[in-house]
Amino acid sequence: MATVKLTNVKKVYGKNVVAVQNFNLEIADKEFIVFVGPSGCGKSTTLRMIAGLEDITDGTVEINGKVVNDLQPKDRNIAMVFQNYALYPHLTVFENMAFALRLLRVPQEMTNESTGKTTYVYSKLSQDEIYKRVTEAAEILGISDLLLRRPRELSGGQRQRVAIGRAMVRDSQVFLMDEPLSNLDAKLRNQMRAEIILLRKKIDTTFIYVTHDQTEAMTLGDRIVIMKDGFIQQVGTPTEVFDMPANLFVAEFIGAPKMNTVPATLVRNGDGYSVEVFGVTLPVEGDKGDQLLQKGVESQSITLGVRPEHMTLTNRNNPYAIPCTLQVNEMMGSELHLHVLAADGTPLIVRVPTVQLTAQQVSSLVAGVRIYVTFQSKVMHFFGSESQLNLLAEQSKEANAASEPQQEQTDEAAKGTASQQWYHN
Repeated sequence: MATVKLTNVKKVYGKNVVAVQNFNLEIADKEFIVFVGPSGCGKSTTLRMIAGLEDITDGTVEINGKVVNDLQPKDRNIAMVFQNYALYPHLTVFENMAFALRLLRVPQEMTNESTGKTTYVYSKLSQDEIYKRVTEAAEILGISDLLLRRPRELSGGQRQRVAIGRAMVRDSQVFLMDEPLSNLDAKLRNQMRAEIILLRKKIDTTFIYVTHDQTEAMTLGDRIVIMKDGFIQQVGTPTEVFDMPANLFVAEFIGAPKMNTVPATLVRNGDGYSVEVFGVTLPVEGDKGDQLLQKGVESQSITLGVRPEHMTLTNRNNPYAIPCTLQVNEMMGSELHLHVLAADGTPLIVRVPTVQLTAQQVSSLVAGVRIYVTFQSKVMHFFGSESQLNLLAEQSKEANAASEPQQEQTDEAAKGTASQQWYHN
């Protein structure tokens, strides 16, 4: 087990292609941390610099307090699982998993009886030790019956387990995984994701996991590092990055479908706040209003963010109702994804659980129908129109939860219910 620390790490390809900029991060012992971001953001490059597969242009990488910038990958005591499995096609599963162990040299303490001096001699692992490590890893991964097969005789999920097992047997300080599930189909990805969660409990070590899939990031990571264009945008727990995104990029990247973001005006009236959007004035009360007041936020143009699952259907008589025209209705089984246009033509997405609707209401949701939506102030996110930074991002978690009971009461008028008449032809 080990800590990992990256200080001012930078990677430049050629003369001016900067892949990673001023990367600073401390990873605790036994922590599972996930690097996530769009393609080309520098997450895999950062992982490869930790592994020693890429030279570091500037900065330092420390593993267990030791700077490893100049150490070869084999000397860093790390194990890595690659995206493309990288299995030897001519070797059996057993031999693929045992390959690194056969090359491994472990120190053995030798004491001279006459002088009492202790020296260390590096020797190979015994065949019994190799067999023990491979079979134990295979049992944990459920591939004991596949040890005599070759990679071409395995499915994608089985090959991925072999690649993970090959890394497991090394008993390394740090476990690196570079998009290991991206080549699998959706069902198998879900299954393997659950198995990685269980695996983490069995081989309690430090994990660094790279993915472009936000679902993997949210379900696997103790903390998530969100990257864009080589820069860290935010580091936090899954709850923190979802509930309090640091900026507009994080807000739109985390969550599926992505957060609805629209131009709006934040209005301060004494100690109270409201938001003017789509010709409707929505009060900002409870917790969010208190936070704005504590930070002394003044009236300004903002980008308002509301997640699709936090928008609700309401009726036309609700004073906070926003009229929309339905464009597309995506049936997702347990919920509907309603793609609508507001009166000014702004596209929005509304997620509606089907359990809240009657069969008649579901059948009425066809293209062209007029519906009404609203949302509570506690689900609003406020971003500077120019800076794109969250106006409340520096508030503590304790402050966020300060007035929860009051929030629920003051927002009741804006809720609306699915049982009301929320559509109008």
